[in-house]
Amino acid sequence: MKMHAVNSRALVVLLWVSLSFSVGGVYGADVTASVQPSSQPNIVFIFADDLGIGDVGTYGGTVIDTPQIDALARSGVQFAQAYVTHPVCSPSRAGLMTGRYQQRHGWEFNPAGRDVTNGMDPNEITLADMLKAEGYRTGMVGKWHLGYQPPHDPQSQGFDSYFGVLAGGSLFIDPETQGVESRGALPRERSARNAVYDGRTPIEVTDYLTDVFTQRAVEFVEDYAGAQPFFLYLSHTTPHTPLQATAEYLDRYRHIEDPAARIYAAMVASLDDSVGAVVEALRETNQLENTLIVFSSDNGCASYIKVCSNAPHAGFKRYHQEGGIRVPLIMSWPGVLKAGSKYAQPVVSLDLMATFAAVSGSEHGTEDSINLIPYLKDKAGHPHDYLYWRSGPTIAIRDDRWKLIAYNRTDLTSADLGADGRLAAPPNGWPRTSPHGQLVLLYDMLDDPGETRNLAELHPGVVARLRQEHARWNKTLLPVALMPGIRSTLADMHGKSVQLIF
Repeated sequence: MKMHAVNSRALVVLLWVSLSFSVGGVYGADVTASVQPSSQPNIVFIFADDLGIGDVGTYGGTVIDTPQIDALARSGVQFAQAYVTHPVCSPSRAGLMTGRYQQRHGWEFNPAGRDVTNGMDPNEITLADMLKAEGYRTGMVGKWHLGYQPPHDPQSQGFDSYFGVLAGGSLFIDPETQGVESRGALPRERSARNAVYDGRTPIEVTDYLTDVFTQRAVEFVEDYAGAQPFFLYLSHTTPHTPLQATAEYLDRYRHIEDPAARIYAAMVASLDDSVGAVVEALRETNQLENTLIVFSSDNGCASYIKVCSNAPHAGFKRYHQEGGIRVPLIMSWPGVLKAGSKYAQPVVSLDLMATFAAVSGSEHGTEDSINLIPYLKDKAGHPHDYLYWRSGPTIAIRDDRWKLIAYNRTDLTSADLGADGRLAAPPNGWPRTSPHGQLVLLYDMLDDPGETRNLAELHPGVVARLRQEHARWNKTLLPVALMPGIRSTLADMHGKSVQLIF
């Protein structure tokens, strides 16, 4: 039984106004629509996997074309400072799905395969639980990464239907398929752990996985358009490894000579096409003006693939620098959210819970999630006084100006890294203690968003204030995770060796 109550209330009628806008991509030429009042909008959430913010055109990317994502941004609101709660996939998704910092319910670290027999706390109310209670048809397509078995799988966590990969990733296609390019030695078939599931049944999929996910998402829209409000969570596995793409997408980037860079660009192109296909399905079914569309990513792109960009930010996936935790976030809701808007204040993925609750008519809320709609309609102030992070001994916190990070110093060296670039964990996982002390970093995010200058020694009072506030927050969390952190690697920070634990 879910522990947090989900309350229903009388549905709020949203009086929509006439809409006239002109954007590129699937939005096509000038559109003028008189939108009828609707009690509950559909909600479509498209989630990328390890997408570099610097690889999205509307965020300044120049190498890869993303016309459909860019068009979505022009049709709604683009967030300049959107964060996730962890720099790796699974814990970031646990925070997103519950609207609560994942450390509150124990899913603090990458499960690293342990989600086959374990999973996120089933007592947590998920986005799907909340929306299903409000009469939504809830469907998920794509990556879950929060548990394989009931009561942890998607259909136990509020989704009426599921099609996708329960693992953290999977083969996109047989690498021997004509026209396919891949990096690394890959198997020709998916393992049982990386299988594609239709409901709870593993099935064989031979087509390019991103295209299959897109088609399933389009079919969901077509099947339920107009019947009842629906929530579609399209959680792609792209551009996460393995790097694989088909000729359809590779042909757009033949001018890129580096094979890995070409494949990565093609994978982002397949993601961009997917966004366009879903928006087009909404338009064709006359649901576009009655749908809140959200696009984001679970964390920054990974340094180990060597061909992606989180520019202009420092760091990558696994890091608590901006490159690991600042992500693209776009919201489009024609007639409600002003087209072409930019929102500059820090927000976090947790805020989708309160935002979706407000637009659906739910009274469900959490201690961490803020409804963003009023702020997008010119409400003054900041949604959050502070944003917080914790991953074992690693901590981070930021306010409107300052950001503090503390990493464990280490005497381990590159000689201790395995062939996979990671450190072998002790039997009980990595401890929360800091036997060699910590490297404390302080950045002025207004003056130095690239985190190039550590100001900790110059501003000890700011460091003390942020440490005190983080300690206060930390006392509200579970002291022990459901599973210890076992993934770790080394990184250089301003000439000092530190340990990343994730």
